[in-house]
Amino acid sequence: MYQNKFFTVDAHCHIYPEKIAERAVNGTNTFYGLHSLKNGIAGDMVKEGTKVGIDHFVVQSVASVPKQVKSINEFIAKEEAEYKGKLTGLGTLHPDSADIEGDFDHLCELSLHGVKLHPDIQNFRIDDKKCMKIYELCENHGLPILMHTGDYRYNNSNPDQLIPVLKSFPDLIIIGAHLGGWSVWEEATKKLPKFENLYVDCSSSFPFLPNEKVKEYIMAFGIDRVMFATDYPMWDASEELSKLMSLGFSEEEYKKLLGYNAAKVFGIAAT
Repeated sequence: MYQNKFFTVDAHCHIYPEKIAERAVNGTNTFYGLHSLKNGIAGDMVKEGTKVGIDHFVVQSVASVPKQVKSINEFIAKEEAEYKGKLTGLGTLHPDSADIEGDFDHLCELSLHGVKLHPDIQNFRIDDKKCMKIYELCENHGLPILMHTGDYRYNNSNPDQLIPVLKSFPDLIIIGAHLGGWSVWEEATKKLPKFENLYVDCSSSFPFLPNEKVKEYIMAFGIDRVMFATDYPMWDASEELSKLMSLGFSEEEYKKLLGYNAAKVFGIAAT
């Protein structure tokens, strides 16, 4: 409970098996030219996050190739069960899989709560026809998709690729990570807020933007559609919380930003 009054969810966390965590974190560091501050291990995330007032964590990992899908989803389900009441697990899918429906059925059998996709790391365009089965399945089963959005270096996950999907699947909830467009925030803020089936998280935004810009972008999407998130293991949760709290929102607005919006989208019991 942050500041002893705000139910708080970290709505975007990456976790890995201990034996590969260092390699996985280093891979992300190399991809973005950054340095993660944490180690990507669930137990340490829960311990450190709980200490600073985070009550719950939405966890996931990304299958860079189709053959990783099943093992990643089983790992996420196992971690959720081990830290029962603390974690909400999202599965992963890959549009190049030879059996997307089978992968999706397995994800559902594991009782995972949504799907994480990363177009840039998985090397697909959001609006590629091969992805449509994933969106159809998620929409039909009421599972949200946490989607990495935005990268000036590529043309996979930027607003113009996302918009056709938001239009074609109006009942599909998509959470656009990093305020809807990492590194292309101005474009994302101009083009995306009108789509009511799009939520965003604020992960990996504060380290790259002035605080006043983060507040401007949050207001553009609307308090009811923005979630607090750290992009664990990338940043320090205490610092991310402090930056969000410095923006001067009301107590009722912070209740939504810190926890209630994520609880609504992912079906988390707010305490």
